[in-house]
Amino acid sequence: MPNPSPPPLADGLARRTDGTIGCWWAGDDPLYVEYHDTEWGQPVVDDTRLFEKLCLEGFQAGLSWITVLRKREAFRLAFDGFDPGTVARYDEPKIATLLGNADIIRHRGKIEATINNAGRCLEVQEQHGSLAHYVWGFEPPAAQRPAEVTHAALMELTQSDASRALSRDLKQRGWRFVGPTTVYAFIQAMGLVNDHLEGCRQRAAVETRRSELQRP
Repeated sequence: MPNPSPPPLADGLARRTDGTIGCWWAGDDPLYVEYHDTEWGQPVVDDTRLFEKLCLEGFQAGLSWITVLRKREAFRLAFDGFDPGTVARYDEPKIATLLGNADIIRHRGKIEATINNAGRCLEVQEQHGSLAHYVWGFEPPAAQRPAEVTHAALMELTQSDASRALSRDLKQRGWRFVGPTTVYAFIQAMGLVNDHLEGCRQRAAVETRRSELQRP
């Protein structure tokens, strides 16, 4: 008797060549799959990683995340590991060097925004003790989350109450390239929400990490 066909997948889920099931957006690109499986949605409370992600989401504006992801190591090298104290001191010669670096996205406005945002990050750390403490203060309550994380629900969640609130507060503090859609992508990636789809193999693992997390 032939093996029965696997059951059809819910919308937004993809069965990979190894038989595992994940969110559709990772596709089959090994780098993207690894990012989906080991990083995206995992709760982050490290200031450097949070600052880096806010910067890289700004660089992504108008582009795809996979484009930025493929350049991430080059960005880290070019921006001194995204240490806010170092980046905040960048001057015009450093900007010229960055604009000449073909391994990163050479957009003056985004480069200057990153330098500006490093200074604003230092101010947040001074006021709140850490960037993590500040950011996690915008974690949305369960009542603001969809009852079930489906493909259809995510298609309507390009921004949220939490991302609009965080975006508005960041802008008031002088941050740049932090619109509510950019900030929602940040919230998703840094684990302030769990937007792995129902049925994705990573959803339960991320939920466990979030439930065990000691909020800063």
